[in-house]
Amino acid sequence: MPDMLVNLYNMPSHEALIEKLIAEDNIIIKRGMTPNMRMICRWIEEKFGEGWASECQASFTRHPSSVFVAAADGKDIIGFACYDATAKGYFGPTGVDPEYRGKGVGTALLYKCLEALKNEGYGYAIIGGAGPIDFYRKSCGAMDIPVPSPNIYSNMLR
Repeated sequence: MPDMLVNLYNMPSHEALIEKLIAEDNIIIKRGMTPNMRMICRWIEEKFGEGWASECQASFTRHPSSVFVAAADGKDIIGFACYDATAKGYFGPTGVDPEYRGKGVGTALLYKCLEALKNEGYGYAIIGGAGPIDFYRKSCGAMDIPVPSPNIYSNMLR
């Protein structure tokens, strides 16, 4: 999977999508708070594995945290997205419970993170080891970075 580059100057508005999620499915998107760190990371580890949970945990070392969470009925975690977790300027990891995919939750989480990166002074964001590629191309105009290897994840312990 390639890394991808997102121009943060051309981001589409996401307010209508978030309002739709709230109105139709009672799903809220909010920044993760440190008191919820273990609960959020435990959910991520159960759904997506230890590696992503570790990256999310790193997101809680920032103030404010660099993790957004989607919650159904304001309490049940159904998705998450991080930025600046493994490297500065990077989006990810991100994941949505399969039961809630296709409703726009992943897109809303992506937009919240990209908006936060832009508000923190970044002009561009990198999506490391991007997948699904077509989703990122369509939702935020991400472009492939032509040097897929080595990348930020090439140095991980196995």
